[in-house]
Amino acid sequence: MPNRLAHETSPYLLQHADNPVDWWPWSAEAFEEARKSGKPVLLSVGYSSCHWCHVMAHESFEDQETADFLNAHFVSVKVDREERPDVDAVYMEAVQAATGQGGWPMTVFLTPDAEPFYFGTYFPPAPRQGSPSFRQVLEGVHSAWTDRRDEVAEVAEKIVRDLAGREIAFGDTEVPGEEDLAGALLGLTRDYDAGHGGFGGAPKFPPSMAIEFLLRHHARTGSEGALQMAADTCERMARGGIYDQLGGGFARYSVDREWVVPHFEKMLYDNALLCRVYAHLWRSTGSDLARRVALETADFMVRELRTNEGGFASALDADSDDGSGRHVEGAYYVWTPAQLVEVLGEQDAELAADYFGVTEEGTFEEGASVLQLPQSEGVFDAERIASIRARLLEARGERPAPGRDDKVVAAWNGLAVAALAETGAYFDRPDLIEAALGAADLLVRLHLDEHARLARTSKDGRVGANAGVLEDYADVSEGFLALASVTGEGVWLEFAGFLLDHVLVQFTDEESGTLYDTAADAEKLIRRPQDPTDNATPSGWSAAAGALLSYAAQTGAEPHRAAAERALGVVKALGPRAPRFIGWGLATAEALLDGPREVAVVGPVDDPATKELHRAALLATAPGAVVAVGAPDSDELPLLAERLLVSGEPTAYVCRNFTCDAPTTDVDRLREALGR
Repeated sequence: MPNRLAHETSPYLLQHADNPVDWWPWSAEAFEEARKSGKPVLLSVGYSSCHWCHVMAHESFEDQETADFLNAHFVSVKVDREERPDVDAVYMEAVQAATGQGGWPMTVFLTPDAEPFYFGTYFPPAPRQGSPSFRQVLEGVHSAWTDRRDEVAEVAEKIVRDLAGREIAFGDTEVPGEEDLAGALLGLTRDYDAGHGGFGGAPKFPPSMAIEFLLRHHARTGSEGALQMAADTCERMARGGIYDQLGGGFARYSVDREWVVPHFEKMLYDNALLCRVYAHLWRSTGSDLARRVALETADFMVRELRTNEGGFASALDADSDDGSGRHVEGAYYVWTPAQLVEVLGEQDAELAADYFGVTEEGTFEEGASVLQLPQSEGVFDAERIASIRARLLEARGERPAPGRDDKVVAAWNGLAVAALAETGAYFDRPDLIEAALGAADLLVRLHLDEHARLARTSKDGRVGANAGVLEDYADVSEGFLALASVTGEGVWLEFAGFLLDHVLVQFTDEESGTLYDTAADAEKLIRRPQDPTDNATPSGWSAAAGALLSYAAQTGAEPHRAAAERALGVVKALGPRAPRFIGWGLATAEALLDGPREVAVVGPVDDPATKELHRAALLATAPGAVVAVGAPDSDELPLLAERLLVSGEPTAYVCRNFTCDAPTTDVDRLREALGR
C-alpha cells in the first residue's frame, strides 16, 4: 500500500511511495507526530538520479524487516534535495562540520524539534570496510534515544549552537579590484592540470563558471594564459568520455582526471552552463569544436530534456537496464568491440573503434568502453564518420533508456533559457530561441504568482508547494535578461525587475548587504542558510550579484547596482583564496570592472543593418555587456530612450560608467568598441 509520498510532485519522493517504510514528506505534521509519539526523526535526503540513493533504497528502504524497525521506532522523513535545497543545505552543513565530508544519500537523525544529533551518508545493509550496517546504526540511535535522552539533547543543542556561530563574515565591504582578480587567476593557474585540462585531480567536475571568468578576464586584460586554460579545458572535456560523443550533452563529472569515465547522470544545470560556456568560447576564438559542442548540447537539452509543457526536466539517470533486467550504471552509453561489429559490420567497426577509442580491454567495466575522441591528429573520412555516428545513435536508441526526472526546477530552467537564447542568436537558430521562450513562458505562467513570487518546482503542469530560494530568483532573472537582449522584448526585463525587487526586499540583510538563500518570510529552519560559494551551479549569492548588475546596466537602477556591489564584497574575500569555488562571482566582478558596457541598437527591426548591428553587439566579448534593440521610437527598453538614428540609418550607442562613445552606424567600429 502506498505511503504518504504518493501525492507528492517530486519524482524522487514518488520513487519511494511504495516502500514499506512509512515515509512522511518534510512537513510540520511529521515533526508534530514525532513530538506526540516521543520518537526521533530519521531524515533521508537524496535526488532521483543519484546512484547510491537508489542502492540504499533497494538494500534498506525496500526491505520489510528494516522498514518494520524504522516504523516502530522512528518518524521517517524523505526529502528531495532539488526541491528543498534549504533543508539540504542546513543539514549538509551539519554533516560536513561533524564528519569532514558529505554527500548523498544523506542520513541524519533529528530530535522532534528538528535538531540533528547523529549523521552519515550511505549505510550498507551489512558492515563493510569499517562502516556499520544501517540496522546497527538504527539500533544504536534507538538505544541512545531510549536510554540516554538527556545526553542526546545536549549533543543536539551544541550542534545547533555551533551552526549558529558559523554565520558568514561578510569579508570586505569593498568591491574586488584588478589585484583581486589577478590573484584569483594566479590561484587557478596553480590548480590547473596542464596535462589534461581542468583543475585539481580526480574526481574532476566541469568548471563552467571558472571558464566563464577566464574568458571574461582574457577579454578585459588580453591575458593569453587565461584563454589557453579555458580553451584547453573545453577541448579536453569535449574529447573525453564526460561528453556524449553520439547524442551530445555532458555527464555530471569524470571519476578520473583524464575525463575518460564519467558518472553518467546528465543534469540540466551542467548542460545549460556548459552550452553557454562553449558558445562564449566560440565567440572569443571562432573555434569549430566550441561551435559544434554548444549546438549539440543545446540540441540535447531540447531533444531529451524538454517537457510537454515547454520547460526542461532536471536530469537523466546514470543507471539503466542493461538488457538482462539489471539496472547498471552507464549501460545505455558504453560499447564493446563486438557491439560495434553487430551494428556497423567489420570494416566500419574497426574505424569506429579507432576513432572513438574502443578497445578489447575496455575503459569501463566488463570490457566496455566509454566513447571518446582520443585522436587529435590524423585524417578521417567525415561522411563515413557521420554515417557511423548516426547508425550507433540509432542502435543506442533501441536500448532501454535511463529514467528522466521530469520535475522543472525554476533556477535550472533560468540557466537553460539564457544558454538557449544566446546560442540560438549566435548561430542563427531561431528554434533554440523559441525553446528558450517556451521555458520562460512556463516559468511566468506556472511558477510565478500574482505577487511575482516564484515556486521552486513544477511537474506535469502542476506547481509544487515549495517556495523559490535565492538561486531561483537570480537564475530566472538571468534567463529573462538574456532573452531581453536577444529578442528586444521589454516584458522580459520587467519580469526580471519584479524578481530582483524580491531579492532586495526578501533575501538581503538591510545593514550589511549579506544575502540569504531563503526569504525573510520563508519557513524557519534551525539556521537560515547562506552560502556564497559556487559549486555545481552558481550560488544564489553570485547569481544574484550578476543579475542585479545586468539589470542595473539595462535600467540605470541605482539600488540594484549598489546591491550588486555589496554582494561582490565576498568575492574580494574569497576570490584569491578559493577561486575554483567562486567562479561566477569572479565573472561578475569582471563585468563590474568593465562597466559593464551598455549597448543600444536603434533601427527598424526588419532592416538588415539593424540586425547586423544587433548581432555584433550580442557577439561582444566585453564582460557582461548588456544589449537593447528596437525601433527609434520604441519604449520597450530603457536603454533605447532618446536614441536617434544617425543620418536616417540604424545606429549603435555604447556607454559605460556614465560615459558614451559617439554613436555609430558602422558595424566594424561597433565591434572594435566592444572588444571583438
